[in-house]
Amino acid sequence: MQYHYRSNRSYWDYYRQFCRPGFDNPKKAVAQVLRDEDCPSMIVPSRPFLQRCFPDFITRNGTLTVANKTAFKDVLGHTRSVTELRDAANNITNLLDTKEVGMKIFEDYANSWYWILIALVIAMVVSLIFILLLRFTAGFLLWVIIFGVIAMVAYGIWHCYWEFVTLHGKPDADVTISDIGFQTDFRVYLELSQTWLVFMISLSVTELTIVMMLIFLRNRVRIAIALLKEGSKAIGYIMSTLFYPIVTFLLLAVCISYWAVTAVFLASSGEAIYKVMPTQPNCMYANLTCDPETFNKTNITKVCPGSQCTFAFYGGESMYHRYIFILQLCNLLVFLWLVNFSIALGQCTLAGAFASYYWALKKPADIPPCPLFSSFGRAIRYHTGSLAFGSLILAVVQLIRIVLEYLDHKLKGAQNMFARFLLCCLKCCFWCLEHFIRFMNRNAYIMIALYGKNFCTSAREAFCLLMRNVVRVAVLDKVTDFLLFLGKVLIAGSVGVLAFFFFNRKIPVIQEEVPALNYYWVPLLTVIFGSYLIAHGFFSVYAMCVDTLFLCFLLDLEKNNGSAARPYYMSSPLRTILNKRRKRRRRRER
Repeated sequence: MQYHYRSNRSYWDYYRQFCRPGFDNPKKAVAQVLRDEDCPSMIVPSRPFLQRCFPDFITRNGTLTVANKTAFKDVLGHTRSVTELRDAANNITNLLDTKEVGMKIFEDYANSWYWILIALVIAMVVSLIFILLLRFTAGFLLWVIIFGVIAMVAYGIWHCYWEFVTLHGKPDADVTISDIGFQTDFRVYLELSQTWLVFMISLSVTELTIVMMLIFLRNRVRIAIALLKEGSKAIGYIMSTLFYPIVTFLLLAVCISYWAVTAVFLASSGEAIYKVMPTQPNCMYANLTCDPETFNKTNITKVCPGSQCTFAFYGGESMYHRYIFILQLCNLLVFLWLVNFSIALGQCTLAGAFASYYWALKKPADIPPCPLFSSFGRAIRYHTGSLAFGSLILAVVQLIRIVLEYLDHKLKGAQNMFARFLLCCLKCCFWCLEHFIRFMNRNAYIMIALYGKNFCTSAREAFCLLMRNVVRVAVLDKVTDFLLFLGKVLIAGSVGVLAFFFFNRKIPVIQEEVPALNYYWVPLLTVIFGSYLIAHGFFSVYAMCVDTLFLCFLLDLEKNNGSAARPYYMSSPLRTILNKRRKRRRRRER
């Protein structure tokens, strides 16, 4: 272009339309023009698509051409074929296909939502039946959980091995995942032998970890089973506790709705800013602020014909608009505070109900009527301040973690290694601090439900009690959590396997009822994830029951000695386990 400009300056009038608006220096060096991105490195005939320009490919006599040419030179002077340009355009098209994938996923949800809902109802019924059966066959069912999870993972290993052997050796299946790159059709990955090999190795490591943990903790597992049996009895006497997660869910839904509405109002509370969008490159009013109501009456439309006054963003220059980000952080803090308070209210309520069961000397005769509603009333009337204070501490730490994640996202491209190292250390420290505070809050709420003291006193007493029994806490409590986790995995996995056979039309009786899907894994993953959340809701009550009984058990051991004057409140199975452990200890001392 510069060569033609020296001979005929009218060439610039044509080429300037492809450059940035306002750029009017045809004598500027080519390297500087490309460096500053003032003008494109090449110009090819294009057609609009989704507000983007794509090369206008034309086939002439079986040969692909662009502007009647089959080759052109790039910015470095290298000769490129039209085929290479087409491949580059195809890569861009693949990225645009992600929008199509989203539409297909939405279509799958529209076709299968009914069956997803049925699967989630099945998961809820199975979870409820499972907890009810724990009251009568806790030991047997827990061993079924253990061996069921082992068998389920073993089946997964066998299935992955079978798929790997079937695909191994096929020409198209031996391609590596890195070779094919990102594909919008995820079924392509299931046709690769390497995918199933990765699945098989991951499941094998999981299987080995579970088996080794069960071998080394087998004695503690028996004690944990006794605690779970006691928990199943407590839930059996107070069945209403199983449905309390619905109350927590409703409170969380209100919190999320409040936060979302407030965040949207804050984000859109600024004034609508409109900018002039000209069609000519040399318009002097380009990107200036305008008023859409009076735009057609101004001189802009005469100077820049075809220009429009379009919406740009919400904003403003007032003090309020400058501190919207701070207001959003405050809104986020309130949201975290309310969420943690809702969870704390549920934990304190359940702890009070289960504590009334444990400290009843004659069960169930001494259990007060309506223990759940009584505990909820006490938590609302007497313990609101303590729960709010503990929730605020946790919310502040969570907000700091979110801010650190935001800073880490902003500093990803920074070259200061010390700053990134310091940020990583802070993230790790606050992650540990959050989990420690979450653990201490849970036990502090139990002590609040037991004695009615303030948060700080209850947290100190709970911490000292746990430190005096650190071995029991480190092993028994965590083994119980592990067994409950296996129960959730078993329920989610069982419903997931049933959904897998259903959506893959492998159940002959109801093959005709299966909806047509683009990706069968969309409803499958939804069912698995939803089943796990439902099982987690039921088992969270069970976990709170076990934690409450465990703290009551430790307090019972410290305050009572089993005599007539100070009898134990624990049940006979726990007393039997305690006596056996004492006999073993005496034998060792001899």
